[in-house]
Parts: sequence; C-alpha cells; structure tokens
Amino acid sequence: MLNDIYNSTKANMQKSIDSLRRDFGTLRSGKVSTMILDNIKIDYYGTPTPLNQVGSVIAKDATTIIITPWEKNLLKDIERAILEANIGVNPNSDSGSVKLFFPPMTKEQRQAIAKDAKAMGEKAKIAIRNIRHDSNNSIKKIEKDKAITEDEGRAGLDEIQKYTDEFVKTIEEMVKNKEDEILKV
Repeated sequence: MLNDIYNSTKANMQKSIDSLRRDFGTLRSGKVSTMILDNIKIDYYGTPTPLNQVGSVIAKDATTIIITPWEKNLLKDIERAILEANIGVNPNSDSGSVKLFFPPMTKEQRQAIAKDAKAMGEKAKIAIRNIRHDSNNSIKKIEKDKAITEDEGRAGLDEIQKYTDEFVKTIEEMVKNKEDEILKV
C-alpha cells in the first residue's frame, strides 16, 4: 500500500520535472531554438494547429529560424500568428518561407529571461510540494483507517519528504544551469 503511494509520488514528481524541462525549452538563451515557437498555433482549416505540424521549422544558425509551410497559402496565417505571439521578432516572408531574425540579446533581456526561468522553477517546486501534501494525506488516511501502524506512517512521511528534497534539489540545479546558459554571452 505504501509502495503504491511511493511510486505514484515519484511518477508525479518526475512529471513536474519533465514539464519544467519543456517550459525551459520555450525560453531564449544564447542561441535561438525552434522550441520558442512550440506554443504558437495557426488556424489550419478551422483547427488550431501547432506551427511545426503545418511546415518545416529549422534553426538555420544561432539567430535565424526558417519556417517553410507545406501549403503556400499559410504564409500570411503564420506571419499573423507569430506577430500575435509577441516573441520579440517580426516575421519576414519571401515567396515560400517565413524567416525570423533574432537580434542578439541585451543584458537586460538576459536578466529578464533568467528571472522567468527562476519563476518557472518556483512553480515546479510548488507542484512538488503539492504532490508531497497529497501523498502525506494519503498516508495519514491509511494510518487512520488502521491499515498501517503509526510507525509505518511516520516512516512513510519521512520517505515522501526524502523524495521531495531530492526533486527540489534537482529543480534548483536545473534552474541554476538554465540561468547560467541564459546569462552567458
């Protein structure tokens, strides 16, 4: 019974780490990544569709992304979606593709993005603590129902706290590494 709670706790905490990793992918660091466009959707025949599903999205170099739609009539929709997403660049289109030229980041931009990374880390820590809270409540409930002894309940709470400490430490390391990557010129 406790093992089920442990496994569930670990799995949910790992999902929080994975979510943080995905969130970090949307942040701009020294070189531009196509993941910065992951949250942009365009209207494709009435359905909001991710940009990478209507064309090829490639990072040509450290400051340029090229989007080549599979259907030429989508160029204007792609440009509009990028402008509305407000990612800090204006799209330039030629006959068959949209090019995004990202200027080098200023020190202030880097610091603002590092602050965003820290906020994402805090959000992930809160998620971890909420998972701990739910797991602790589950352990207290089965202890109250006399399915486990008081000592087993206390040991279970200690085990959940170990997982929490371990995952929070991982998040702090991830945030520090991301901040270093962002602030590096």
